[in-house]
Amino acid sequence: MDASMRSFRTLQPCENHPIKALQYSATGDSILVVSGSAQAKVLDRDGFEVLECVKGDQYITDMARTKGHTATLNSGCWHPQIREEFMTCSQDGTLRLWLTENPKQHKSVIKPRQMGGLKTNPTSCAFSRDGNTVACGCYDGSIQMWDHRKNFVNTTALLRDAHQKQSEISCIAFSYLGSLLVSRGNDDTMKLWDLRNFKKPLNVFDGLFSRYEQTDCSFSPDDTMVFTGESLQRNQEVGRLIFYNAKTFEQVTHIDVTKSHVIKGVWHAKLNQIFVGCGNGIVKCYYDNKRSLRGAKLCIVKTHRKKQSMEVVSSQQIITPHALPLFRQEKLRTSKKKMEKDRLDPVKSRRPDLPITSGQGGRVAASGSTLSSFVIRNLGLSKRVDDEQDPREAILKYAKEAEENPFWVAPAYKKTQPMPIFQEGDDGPSDSKKQKTSDG
Repeated sequence: MDASMRSFRTLQPCENHPIKALQYSATGDSILVVSGSAQAKVLDRDGFEVLECVKGDQYITDMARTKGHTATLNSGCWHPQIREEFMTCSQDGTLRLWLTENPKQHKSVIKPRQMGGLKTNPTSCAFSRDGNTVACGCYDGSIQMWDHRKNFVNTTALLRDAHQKQSEISCIAFSYLGSLLVSRGNDDTMKLWDLRNFKKPLNVFDGLFSRYEQTDCSFSPDDTMVFTGESLQRNQEVGRLIFYNAKTFEQVTHIDVTKSHVIKGVWHAKLNQIFVGCGNGIVKCYYDNKRSLRGAKLCIVKTHRKKQSMEVVSSQQIITPHALPLFRQEKLRTSKKKMEKDRLDPVKSRRPDLPITSGQGGRVAASGSTLSSFVIRNLGLSKRVDDEQDPREAILKYAKEAEENPFWVAPAYKKTQPMPIFQEGDDGPSDSKKQKTSDG
């Protein structure tokens, strides 16, 4: 990325599903994508898909029997110590641990419960910094924790009334030292907890309006401050990112980010830079020239490459496909292709006339080349008819010969009718007409 801040690749990994959570792995070589579908995806750093989690059977009641989630996802995160493991939570009332080696089957399944034993939907989840604790915030307002080193049957810490019931806990985050926990709810509060005395919050930060189910909160790298984003209320023009002191609970400062809701916020520990995601699609980065390292500072210094323009004057052939045939020039060809084309032209190649084997081009084929044509030609020559001869005389020429040597008709009647009998000529009316006149 250079000073123009253009992404080197734009992709849509989950089709039309909204993306609810994105997180790099501990080594930075993989990206976890949690969307509105029931299947989480893992991409590499170049944006190509590495794996997709399997979807569970929706017709199985016991969620522990299914291989994957059966409802829309809410959140997800990577394990901070195990690079191949990540966690997702869903509207089917389960948290599932996955390994990148086996995306067709979850590693473990966790089912948070309400006070009466019924299931509740986890809306956010997180690992502790050492990876030994799994925590989730639920829709019934509770925060529940399990030990990652044991089976996930019983909770190690449970607080029922952490936030208002029937409202989402949009985010929970552990401190870097691991003794504090901060939670953000859609009841317009952010609460700070001490895990050593997990009964009452250390402080409640009120008046933090939240419109989204993914509103974030976190700690500063030295655990001295907590911060969260604020959604726009009526008659409010600018969304803010607010910082509080983790010990005195006083507001340290706030940043007017943009004219939209502030949803996500990440304070990178190594880069010492703050990245903020807003409701209008803008991502802003805040850094210090002296205290920040690399990151956005490299993009600002890196200038946009200018395209080198070169002017070349060459005498190339101009091809105009719509020109008249009179002005149309022949395309240049190689000597070999030109010779092949001239070879096909009978005029340029001076080809002699080919022997005629059959009649073509207005010429009559030479007869006698086959036996049948030879016989037909001899018959035609022996019985050739003169065009100037009278046809009546030609027929009467054979009358005397027919009388002397009859061959066709006369021999058939030689015994029955030796003398031919012809009809008498009569110019009068026929017998039928005579009969009609006599009857009348």
